Amino acid sequence: MVNTASKLNVVRWGILGPGSIAHRFAEGLKSLPDARLMAVGSRDGAKADAFGAKFDIPHRHGSYQALVEDPEVDVIYVATPHPMHKDHCVMTLTAGKAVLSEKPITINAAQAEEIARTSREQGRFAMEGHWSRFVPIMDRVRALVRDGAIGEVRMVEADFGFRAGFDPKSRLFDPDLGGGALLDVGCYVLSFASMVLGTPDRVSGLATLGETGVDEQAVMTLGYPGGALALLSTAIRTNTPHRASLIGTAGQILIHAPWWHAQRMTVVRDGQPEEEVFLPTTGTGFQYEAACVQECLRAGKLECGLMPLDESIAIQRTMDSLRAQWGVKYPMEG
Repeated sequence: MVNTASKLNVVRWGILGPGSIAHRFAEGLKSLPDARLMAVGSRDGAKADAFGAKFDIPHRHGSYQALVEDPEVDVIYVATPHPMHKDHCVMTLTAGKAVLSEKPITINAAQAEEIARTSREQGRFAMEGHWSRFVPIMDRVRALVRDGAIGEVRMVEADFGFRAGFDPKSRLFDPDLGGGALLDVGCYVLSFASMVLGTPDRVSGLATLGETGVDEQAVMTLGYPGGALALLSTAIRTNTPHRASLIGTAGQILIHAPWWHAQRMTVVRDGQPEEEVFLPTTGTGFQYEAACVQECLRAGKLECGLMPLDESIAIQRTMDSLRAQWGVKYPMEG
């Protein structure tokens, strides 16, 4: 099936779930002249109206189904809590719309596989929204690795942790909402390691489980077929430095905090002066992934090469393995 958005000059967006992350995405879209935020959908009509008024959105729907059926929408950004992503992505794709799902794409690999299968059956674009992968400095990181600037990358280190106040009913701590550090911010460090090193063949980790049974902090070690290693940490009850580094056979790349929205890094090549790199971002940073989606739609592509569905599934499998080691299972998983 040909993607109907492929020939559009202006890509028309809808937002499913007007929560806090949706506000950041909507702000980011403002900086894209070829994007138009046409619709928002919520289970609460008043919330849809308030969000629509803030961002001057013409179509404000009091149900998700009405949003996905809106004929003036080409692609929908799914911004609901991650236990709902699978159902909302499948609903969107089945209605004939392209979909960008906020990270993590789903709760587990089986759900991610269902989204990929539906995307391919329907012939509609789908992508996981790891927005930090698309900011300008990550383009430079990928280019440096590809060009062998630091030789062969042998180790990747990254952390992402913060201290949140304990609230058993919040999305961070409630198992019914897929709570825990791994799915909230651990997916960032796992995605970063995946971007650089690919899919691991060895996965191990230790986690501290809190009162509600979710992982409140964790350290993870990933091994790769060529012998490379990734050392990662994540937390929702512990502040961490928010730095990342790539260590190669001929140098290092040190990404300054916060690495997941970085503008600065230091490149250290053996025997050469250090190179300081500054690549500023604009807006909220979410517009970069949206721009990539729009390019794919115009080209008639069903996936984005920078964040393909099979890679999203592989990352979910790694998280499944880690949670199995820790004994973390969510109620919706049966």
